Amino acid sequence: MTLTLDIKDDFTPQEVSEVIRAALDQNERVAKYKIKKCSSICEDLEIRYGMDSDLFMEKFDSGELGDDDDFFDWYAAKRGLDIWNKKLKILSGIQI
Repeated sequence: MTLTLDIKDDFTPQEVSEVIRAALDQNERVAKYKIKKCSSICEDLEIRYGMDSDLFMEKFDSGELGDDDDFFDWYAAKRGLDIWNKKLKILSGIQI
């Protein structure tokens, strides 16, 4: 896919490219940090409850599990993990 940018003012394409690359690099670092944090939460809960996060999500979504606070934390961490993994994949695939 090709993306066209409309550069306002008198910035050179090189200057714009450098700023975009720096922003993408920063977002990639944030994504990796968030993945690490969400993964850690998921791993701790997987050990505590003896099931992997995918199985947990199936059971949680089907209503098989109760309303324990851990389950809501786990759900949020797993959703966050999935979202940040997708963002990292997108960021990693961008070439400037």
